[in-house]
Amino acid sequence: MAADQFVEPLFEALINGDRTASRRIIDQAQSKGLSPETVVAEVFWPTYEMVDRLYRQDQLTTLAHHLATRLLRTLTDQAASRFTRQSANGKTVFAFCGPTDADELGGQMATDLLEASGYTISYAGGGIATDEILATVQENRPDVLLMFASAPSDLPGIRSLIDQLREIGACDRIQIVVGGGVFNRAEGLAEEIGADLWAGSPFELVETMSENPARRAAADQRTVGRKRVKPAASTGAVPQAKAA
Repeated sequence: MAADQFVEPLFEALINGDRTASRRIIDQAQSKGLSPETVVAEVFWPTYEMVDRLYRQDQLTTLAHHLATRLLRTLTDQAASRFTRQSANGKTVFAFCGPTDADELGGQMATDLLEASGYTISYAGGGIATDEILATVQENRPDVLLMFASAPSDLPGIRSLIDQLREIGACDRIQIVVGGGVFNRAEGLAEEIGADLWAGSPFELVETMSENPARRAAADQRTVGRKRVKPAASTGAVPQAKAA
C-alpha cells in the first residue's frame, strides 16, 4: 500500500488544525496495512517536510504552521507508543536539534525510530548551549552524537561544536551524525563540516547508522550518506544495528 497517498490529505487536515480528520487519516493508513513505523517514516516525515518547506517559502501562515507542527507532534507520540521494539544493541545516542518547534519535531521522529531499533537515546531538543553539550559528551561518553538541523543558521554552531570535539580528542571515540533539511538542501555539506554519517530522513538515519556502526570520517575523509529507502510496510520492524 503506497504511503504517499495519505500525505496530501494529512497536510490539509494539519494546517487546519483538524484533529478528528487527522486521526481518521492515520486510522485509514493503518487499516491498509501500514505499520506505525511506516506511518512515521513515509507519511509523517514527508508531510513535515512539506509544512517546513512551504513555511520557509512564506506560503504558510504562522498560525497554519503552528497548528500543523503541534498536531503532528501529538500524532507522532501516539504512533511511537505502538512501535515494535527491537532488543537493545548496546549503543548510546545523545541527540539535540535546532531551536525551532519544527526542528524538535523532526528530531523526535528520528530519535523515536532509533530507540525502537535498539539504541539508548537521550534527546535534549533545541536551545542547548555548546558548553553544556561538550560537558555531557565528556561525562557520559555516548557512542553517537546526533545533531538534527533544518536551518542554515544552525550550521556555524554545529561546525564549531565538531571542531571543539576534535580539539579535545572526543571524535576518536564518538561517531558524529547529522540529519535534517539543511543537509538535504546542500550536497556535500555534512562532509564539509566533518560529520561521520548523514541521512536525509529518519528511516535513512536508522539504516545508515545500523550499517556503519563504527565508521569515522577520519578513516578516508568521506562522509557516508544514503538515498531514501522505504521501510517494509508489512512487518513494522526497523533495522537492528550490527555489532561493531
